[in-house]
Amino acid sequence: MSTAKPRRRGRGLLIVLVILLLIAVVGDRVAESVAEKRLATEAVNEAAQYDVTAASTTAEIGGFGFLPQLARGEFSEITVTMDRPSVSKVSAEDLTMVMTGVQVPREMLTGDTSATVVIGQADIRLRMSPDALTRLTAGASGIDGLKLTAAGEKLQATVRGVDAVATVRPEVRNGRIGLIVDNLPDGVPARVRTMLTALLARGIRIPELPFGATVTQAAVQGQSLVVTATANDVRLSGA
Repeated sequence: MSTAKPRRRGRGLLIVLVILLLIAVVGDRVAESVAEKRLATEAVNEAAQYDVTAASTTAEIGGFGFLPQLARGEFSEITVTMDRPSVSKVSAEDLTMVMTGVQVPREMLTGDTSATVVIGQADIRLRMSPDALTRLTAGASGIDGLKLTAAGEKLQATVRGVDAVATVRPEVRNGRIGLIVDNLPDGVPARVRTMLTALLARGIRIPELPFGATVTQAAVQGQSLVVTATANDVRLSGA
């Protein structure tokens, strides 16, 4: 007898398996897309409680497979990105929240606002331009004509009327971002040197971040100041 029929049956089974797999993948992606939109909306609502708004907000679910994670009720990683955010009226370039160990009740994804989301850890990164930092620092210190620019891993500060360029580095101190003077030319008068050093060191108050995250570092990366913060065991309870 010919072996054509068994081959056709085997081929047919393979085709069915491939089709089922494609349906499962598409279904998983569609469900993931719906969930991401829902999570982005929830992130906007949560951020608003901390006086954080943005031009746009997106959410991305990481890990292997949305539906398997949903079945477990826990997602390995969820990333929320806010473009051109304003944090307590402080303008920034972007704000990224990477949340790990996220326990999300399935009821929340279907509109149950009473569900509670538990986040094992949230790592937040706020990126702002030197110009934005200049405005904040000038307002807090009272230094007129201050200008900050990025220079490698540090900042350079110039003040109108002072013929000198100071090299400063950002440092987190007691809930503020201080600008520590590392280098100031010898020709700067002692009185001016002392005043600038003290005023810049006062720095700016760090606005409250989502989830009440604690700021751990401020560093210059590229042409931006990047502020990082962390929150652990965050519980978001609905109404």
